[in-house]
Amino acid sequence: QVHPVESGGGLVQPGGSLRLSCAASRTIFSIDTMGWYRQAPGKQRELVARITIGGYMDYADSVKGRFTISRDNVKRTVDLQMNSLKPEDTAGYYCNVVPFRAGYWGQGTQVTVSS
Repeated sequence: QVHPVESGGGLVQPGGSLRLSCAASRTIFSIDTMGWYRQAPGKQRELVARITIGGYMDYADSVKGRFTISRDNVKRTVDLQMNSLKPEDTAGYYCNVVPFRAGYWGQGTQVTVSS
């Protein structure tokens, strides 16, 4: 398995929460920084959160205070807890290394925030 496997997306009402999870191979996870990206229809893909192997976290301004990234270096997973979701958070969500590598994109998981 080369590509990460993302899960946890779905349909949620504004103000709701979702938790995304990404399982990555040893090859991918050995790279220092992992990140969650998202892409909405008609928009460029953007990095929303990243975390180093040592646990340093950083967020896009649009999600600060609402999203929390975490990683388990033993299980090789990276999670994204998303709270207070807004309609503008609707997008396909993907995990990859930071900076991303084209060959490491997975299928992603769709998040739709709508009432």
